Amino acid sequence: MLQALYAYYQSEEKDLAKAEKQLFFSLDKVYELYLYLLLLIVEMQRLAIDKIETGKNKRLPSKEELTPNTKFVTNTHLRLLSNSKKLAKKAEESGVSWQDNPDVVKKVFKMLIETDEYKEYMESAERGFDHDKEYLLKFFKKYLINDEGIQEYFEEKSIFWNDDLDLMAGMVLKTIKLMETSHDDVELLELWKDPEDEIHFAKTLLGQTLILGEENAKDIDECTKNWELERIAVIDIILMKMALAEARAFKSIPLKVTLNEYIELSKYYSTPKSNGFINGVLDQLFAKQRESGKIVKTGRGLIE
Repeated sequence: MLQALYAYYQSEEKDLAKAEKQLFFSLDKVYELYLYLLLLIVEMQRLAIDKIETGKNKRLPSKEELTPNTKFVTNTHLRLLSNSKKLAKKAEESGVSWQDNPDVVKKVFKMLIETDEYKEYMESAERGFDHDKEYLLKFFKKYLINDEGIQEYFEEKSIFWNDDLDLMAGMVLKTIKLMETSHDDVELLELWKDPEDEIHFAKTLLGQTLILGEENAKDIDECTKNWELERIAVIDIILMKMALAEARAFKSIPLKVTLNEYIELSKYYSTPKSNGFINGVLDQLFAKQRESGKIVKTGRGLIE
């Protein structure tokens, strides 16, 4: 939402419909990132199988190559992901694949098999569902998601993925954790928990931030008389406009929740001092707009 609004305000063409379209396009792209990360794990198994087959087919294979350690390729969770019809179908529908980028995944695989954790896993005599899960989670968290080549690849692939990698990595970890021995396929997570409610929230917040933009800008200006509006960071102004729009549009969301959300966003996206500045300004504006009747809260514990 913040990215879509920033793009809107930086553009000479002020088109709400276009801004909304860009927002939902970026959200669809986020789900593609989730699929790419799951398929990256699948690629690790494929390359491990290729390595075993290449060793066996050598003219003079070694004893180790003739009787390879198959612990990684038979990892229960890896096999479930690799054989997943649901994942394959979603990936095909979204056009997500690593086939055009073999060098990227080969470098990751080469790095992975040289790690101490991988060697420890392969040498361990322990077997079992939980053991496989523990190490697959470790491989993904410590190596796959933190590989610089992978991160650079995603940054180049889509401008929408710069800030979404951690979130989608969390979804992948949750997907692995939810796997059970009784499952015959992977239970993929959906982008929306409650599509109707969340899409309504997104559309309303975007629309109201833009519709109330000038009005809220004036209120911000009055509340920051010692500051010229041009001197305030652009991101700070957008965040405050969003917060004020949310406070007015969603009567059941407590003001404290809204305030905390935008303070946290400012810590990540704006200047080191922005969170304190935004906290002070919004605290005043919430009180002022509540007194004037612009902000009205309904629901248990929200009515004064």
